[in-house]
Amino acid sequence: MKGYARIAAAVPSAAVADIDTNRDNILALWREADTACVNVVVFPELGLSGYSIRDLCMNTTLLDACEAALVQLIEASSAFEPMAIVGLPVRFNHGLYNVAAAIHQGKLLGVVPKAYLPNYREFEEARWFRSGFDVPENSVVNIEKYQAPFGLDLLFNSDLKGLTVGIEICEDTWVQVPPSSYQVSNGATVICNLSASNFTIGKAELRRLLARSMSDRGKCAYVYVAAGPGESSTDVSFDADAFICENGNLLCESKRFARQGQMIVQDVDLELLAFERRSTTTFGDCANQHHSTSRHINFTSRMPVSIVRNVSRTPFLPRDPETLSNRCWEMFEIQSNALATRMRAIGKPKLVLGVSGGLDSTHAALVAAAALDLCKQPRTDLLCITMPGFGTSDGTRDNAEALSVCLGATFSQVSISDASRTVLEAIKHPATENVSTVEQLIDQLRSHPELGDVTLENVQARLRTLLLMTLANQNGGLVVGTGDLSEKALGWSTYAGDHIAMYDVNAGVPKTLIQFVIRWVANERASTWSDSATLRETLFAILDTPISPELLPADADGQIAQLTEERIGPYELHDFFLYHFVRHGARPGRILDLARVAFDKNQYDDDTLKKWLTLFIKRFFMHQFKRSCTADGPKVGNVALSPRGDWRMPSDAKPDTWLADIAAWRPPSTTAVDTGGKALY
Repeated sequence: MKGYARIAAAVPSAAVADIDTNRDNILALWREADTACVNVVVFPELGLSGYSIRDLCMNTTLLDACEAALVQLIEASSAFEPMAIVGLPVRFNHGLYNVAAAIHQGKLLGVVPKAYLPNYREFEEARWFRSGFDVPENSVVNIEKYQAPFGLDLLFNSDLKGLTVGIEICEDTWVQVPPSSYQVSNGATVICNLSASNFTIGKAELRRLLARSMSDRGKCAYVYVAAGPGESSTDVSFDADAFICENGNLLCESKRFARQGQMIVQDVDLELLAFERRSTTTFGDCANQHHSTSRHINFTSRMPVSIVRNVSRTPFLPRDPETLSNRCWEMFEIQSNALATRMRAIGKPKLVLGVSGGLDSTHAALVAAAALDLCKQPRTDLLCITMPGFGTSDGTRDNAEALSVCLGATFSQVSISDASRTVLEAIKHPATENVSTVEQLIDQLRSHPELGDVTLENVQARLRTLLLMTLANQNGGLVVGTGDLSEKALGWSTYAGDHIAMYDVNAGVPKTLIQFVIRWVANERASTWSDSATLRETLFAILDTPISPELLPADADGQIAQLTEERIGPYELHDFFLYHFVRHGARPGRILDLARVAFDKNQYDDDTLKKWLTLFIKRFFMHQFKRSCTADGPKVGNVALSPRGDWRMPSDAKPDTWLADIAAWRPPSTTAVDTGGKALY
């Protein structure tokens, strides 16, 4: 797929000092990588000889055999598409070096020596090898009939746009300034670490910490592959650990301690990495300060025709339940502490909140209650007002009251129906013809639903805001907004109505995550609050309520007339679009490619995906004017739309180019392999 490179980490079974067996095992996995349409495949440190050969590595017979095996691999590589990176000992200028050889289609592209030689605890590499820093500038190495650049300054450029490979070996990543720091500054987007790395308890987590950190700071992919089964167990043990990270996230990993050879494959998102480097301006600043001279060696690559990568349908939600629970806790604490800080700055105001019995106002109520606790103010300082209008159902109204009572808030009800009818009558709205009561107006709307236009809907939203602001003035209060991140992206609010508040606690929380935070409060926090059993029951009832603005009357049987997701599309799709559009700067065509992988075709066919992405793009551009004057609110995740923070966009920008990209999209014949992985964010 365009914008991706397919990377493999291969862990063959090792045979210590049995070079022919190691060569054949490498060839077997290389052949698998070729079948899998891989662009780069990485093998372990000293994979041709075995890492644990110790003093045997000085032996002429072994060194001759390693170089002969490398030549055989070079000649065999003519039949393979992927560039392979293989480890072996190599003689150069009266010394011996632990190196990684890059091989591609009958050529020895380059040879990179290990920079840092561990000589502590169980390691004694300085006994045999010399550091790559000893290699003179612009050196070349001769291995039988092949000659290639040799040194720490090599980078390998593919004709696949954005794929530049840097190499470091094992200990190089454990030092405080690893060679990869300079490689990414010089343009490397994929760092390959050939390692042996014997295993000790807890070391796997530390390897991942280092690699994830490097991939995050370097805005790159990091491929790590350690020695596998067959290495000597004289005094140490090896665990066949291999994994691939990208931009701080662990994408896939091998089966540790497996007794047979294995290979992991992952598509690395080159467009994402390019966007991260452009948007994180300090990356370029640091690259300018910490770069070095590099020799660039070119090779060719084919574009993957499918995608091998987990594409989450809910990118705002961590896959791991424990991580999700922790994220919900962090989010709730950010929101409640931010609101408490604003309250203290004002001077202990009461909190005025419109409660509807829906997800957003429920979430805001929970945050407001926690903020009052932090400020040591009584929960009665939370003024919960429900304002039934033409479409308010008994169920949502009852849930709003039950929630308020359970939280210990001050609850009141103020109907806006009469006031809405009066305003509509004053402007001679057709829905008010020949009616003199709210009941007659509702009957007319049921008989003539076409009269329920945007004017009739928005007058209710603006009257609710008027009431809340007036009550805040009367009580020395602060109006807490309820609109979430997804609604702000879509402009799904009434300008000068629910679009306006004095503080927007939900502004950074997407709709797909709000329900999980509410569920987390029900399961983890509610038990510490009064009347916890009733509160939990109420919260779960709210979670089961369909999402609706309830601005039009229910039918005669009490069924909700407006379902938001029927009107503007599924929030799970819009949150998916939002994440990739804002967080990764993805093209609409790429977003559709990813959506086609993430979502079942039986649930959303290609036309449906295009329909809702078209609507998303149109609304995102059209409603920027609402975001340009939105209230303050805390950023809680890595996607935010505050005009004072993350997202600055002109209100009159045209979406035509993006819409044209959607219109031109044709679904690829993609396949996806869910490779697991744990997100850092």
